[in-house]
Amino acid sequence: MQTVTLNNGVEMPMLGLGVFQVTDLNVAEESVYQAIKLGYRLIDTAAAYANEEAVGRAIKRAGVPRQELFITSKLWLTDNSYEGAKQGLARSLKKLDLDYLDLYLIHQPVGDYYGAWRYLSEAYKAGTIRAIGVDNFSQQRLVDLINFTDVRPAINMVETNVFAQRVADHQAMKDFDVQIEAWSPLASGQHNVFTQPLLNEIGQAHGKSAAQVSLRWLLQRGIIVIPKTVHVDRMKQNMDVFDFELTDDEMKQIATLNESNGYQFSEDAHGFQQQLEFYKRFSAE
Repeated sequence: MQTVTLNNGVEMPMLGLGVFQVTDLNVAEESVYQAIKLGYRLIDTAAAYANEEAVGRAIKRAGVPRQELFITSKLWLTDNSYEGAKQGLARSLKKLDLDYLDLYLIHQPVGDYYGAWRYLSEAYKAGTIRAIGVDNFSQQRLVDLINFTDVRPAINMVETNVFAQRVADHQAMKDFDVQIEAWSPLASGQHNVFTQPLLNEIGQAHGKSAAQVSLRWLLQRGIIVIPKTVHVDRMKQNMDVFDFELTDDEMKQIATLNESNGYQFSEDAHGFQQQLEFYKRFSAE
C-alpha cells in the first residue's frame, strides 16, 4: 500500500475504507472486517456516523496487529469546545475499544473549534492521538487555525473528486504543509461517474473501470482517498489501482470534468443557519 508522510512524520496509507452512512451495524462490522482481511489498513469513521462500535468489533475480529492499522475518527460539531472534545474523544476511544487513534479530525468548522483544538493538541502531545486534523475547513479557516495555534493540522479532509477537483484548495494546503484527504472520492455515485464516457474510455486503455481511473487520478495528485463500499468485489477493485499510471495527457483530459468547488458552508447567513440546523438534527439522531 502506498503511503504519505504527514507533516509530523507519521506515515498514512493513501487509500482506505470509509463507512459514512453505513448505519446497519452488522453491515458496518462485516464491511470493515472484510476490508482489513483484504489488506486495507486505513479505516475512516466518525462519531456522527454512529458506527464506531461496529468498527471496533471488526478490528478485534480481524486480528491484525494494532500498529499495522491506521484508524481515523472525527469530533462532531456539538462537541466543538475544550470540554466537549475531551468527552468526545473519550467516547470514540471507548466505542472503538482502542487506546489511541492514528488520526482525529474536527468534523466541521463551527462552534468553539479553537477550544476543541486546544484539547486535541494536548491529547496529541500526550500520545492519545498520533495526528490531528480538520474536515471541511475553507482556506481561510485553515490558515487562521494554523496562525493562532501551536500544532499545525496534519490533514484537511474535503469533498474532492473528478467533478469537484479542489485545485486552488489543494495548492493552498501544499503551501501550508497540510495533507489533503478526499471524502466522496467517487462523487457518491453522482454525475454518472461509473458510466462517464471519458473515464470509461481511459479505463479501457488500461484495463480498468471508471471508478479505478477516478481514484488513480486523485492518487496521482497526491490526494488520500477513502471510497465507501460494503461490497467485497468493489473493495478489491478500489484497491487495485496501484499497478497502472495515467499519462500526463489523460490527467489533463480528466481535469476538464471539473464542475464545482465541492461542498462548502454557505456564506449567506440564512443558508448557513439552515446548514447548522440540519447538522444539529443529524447529530441528535
